[in-house]
Amino acid sequence: MITTDQIQTVRQTRRADPTLSWGLVPTMGALHEGHLSLVRCARAQNDRVAASIFVNPTQFAPTEDLATYPRDLAGDLAKLKAEGVDLVFTPTEAVMYPPGFQTTVTLSQVTKPLEGAARPTHFQGVATVVAKLFNIVQPTRAYFGQKDAQQTVVIRRLIHDLNFNVEMVVCPIVREADGLALSSRNAYLDENQRPAATVLHRALLAAKAAFEAGERDAEQVRRIMRQTIAAEPPARIEYVSAAEAAALVEVQQISGPTLLSMAVFFGKTRLIDNMLIND
Repeated sequence: MITTDQIQTVRQTRRADPTLSWGLVPTMGALHEGHLSLVRCARAQNDRVAASIFVNPTQFAPTEDLATYPRDLAGDLAKLKAEGVDLVFTPTEAVMYPPGFQTTVTLSQVTKPLEGAARPTHFQGVATVVAKLFNIVQPTRAYFGQKDAQQTVVIRRLIHDLNFNVEMVVCPIVREADGLALSSRNAYLDENQRPAATVLHRALLAAKAAFEAGERDAEQVRRIMRQTIAAEPPARIEYVSAAEAAALVEVQQISGPTLLSMAVFFGKTRLIDNMLIND
């Protein structure tokens, strides 16, 4: 496994045999089974697999957890090596954003609601770093998790609008046995918050059950999610949504692919979860 923080080494490795297909798994490290599921999918679909580990400062607001975001580079590299990854790109901030850097990528619509409303600068940072990674690695396919549902919508639009020659593959959410979606931020939860955090998945399941029983009033579906979450005292809702799956516009009636999603605080820890339903 080649590990490098240099762009030129990545390019040389990628171009050594242009006939080979490459899958890219972009990450911010602190790898868990969710990330590794993306690696395994990439391994199955490509001749070679590249992963990136970079805690991207431009997608964190000044009030967010950049300084304390979990980091374990040695452990991450061991996990990636065990999965047969061929190339790991571990750039520094100076490599990705050298002195004088002034170019950003902004999407005008799909970044506004949900996570974008709560974190206004977040997706500009995501879109910029992903565009750079696509340019540096030039993968055949790139792998992202459904857990970050709005991010997948944003990146799909980025690929389309900027004509990136890359196929996007979205892989299912990986959950603990009790339903909690795997996340690097789960490590922040204390012994009382951890069991309470399963309420996110329970709220989604309650909404799905109502939908399957015939409920099509989106506000009623949102109400079911809010009421389920409110029953857990440690939980503090930031938003609950039932939105059209591609445009992320809130719907009044569920009549097509719909994304149910939420952001909820447990103490200072902010967790997200989602589920797609389709009429």
